[in-house]
Amino acid sequence: MDRHFWTALLASLLAAGVTTLGLYTIRRFEEWGRGHAALFGSFAAGVLVAVSFLHIIPKSYELSVHAPAFCLAGYVLMHISNRFVTTQVCDRPETADYAIGLTPMIGIGLHSLIDGAVYSIAFKVSVFTGVLAATGMVLHEFPEGILTYLLLLRGGFSEKRALVMAFIATALTTPLGMLLSFPFIDWIGDEFLGAMLSLSAGALVYVGATHLLPHAEREAPKHSILALLGGILTALGIVLSK
Repeated sequence: MDRHFWTALLASLLAAGVTTLGLYTIRRFEEWGRGHAALFGSFAAGVLVAVSFLHIIPKSYELSVHAPAFCLAGYVLMHISNRFVTTQVCDRPETADYAIGLTPMIGIGLHSLIDGAVYSIAFKVSVFTGVLAATGMVLHEFPEGILTYLLLLRGGFSEKRALVMAFIATALTTPLGMLLSFPFIDWIGDEFLGAMLSLSAGALVYVGATHLLPHAEREAPKHSILALLGGILTALGIVLSK
């Protein structure tokens, strides 16, 4: 195994660890976690969206002439997957309450699985690209674990079951996605690599702009806006430090 494998694996395990920390935090300091989850989400959204537009998307455009279409496809596919879960998996009256927790859990699980593939793709392009992607993605793992757990509780699941389900969906799926995708990354050329990087960028924009920000908007505007700007400035500082 080359260094790209180990750096990608380390990043995915770090993401899983941060998610686990979020779950521990919400169990140990539930009131604090509930009060700050949206701020963490807003900051992470700022990093994800800024990193995608400032570095990952331009890099994918350098590698593939089809990158714009794949970027759009990544965003749309994430939206469709969430809509499918909502309308097809949890649409019966007897599962209506469970759907409150299951729908976002399944959607977030898919996100986390793709996150693992993003690590494989990004670190294959370059260590710098991988670090940029990992920065925003690791940051968004902390509130993601908290939000998943809280939504499962709201859906009627017990605390123990909600914790186990949230851990599987938000923590284990990331290194799993990395391990499943990495063997195929080494076999592809720059054109396909750029397309997949762009597809991943579209997914990252979806996670940041469509998935995290709506939760952040529930906070007082001045707090969520400051957190969002803080995330953007953090990403800008990382990109400019190259």
